[in-house]
Amino acid sequence: MLELDCLGEMCPVPLLKAQKEAQSLPSGETLKIITDHSCVHQNVITYFKKKKFLIKEDEVLNGVWEIFLTKP
Repeated sequence: MLELDCLGEMCPVPLLKAQKEAQSLPSGETLKIITDHSCVHQNVITYFKKKKFLIKEDEVLNGVWEIFLTKP
C-alpha cells in the first residue's frame, strides 16, 4: 500500500499528488492519503468516486482523515 502524507497541505496540491500516484497504481492496489483539511478530504473523495475507486475513510483524530483508495 502506498501512503501519501498530505498533512498541512492545501487544495489542490494533495489531489494532484493523489492523481499522479493513482495513475501508476496497479488494479486492486490501495493508496492511503492522510489529510487534515476538510476541503482536501471532500475533493479527493469526489474525484475518485467519479473514477470508480473503492473508497474507505476514517477520521482518526478530530479533523484528521485517512482515505483509502483502491483502484478498480
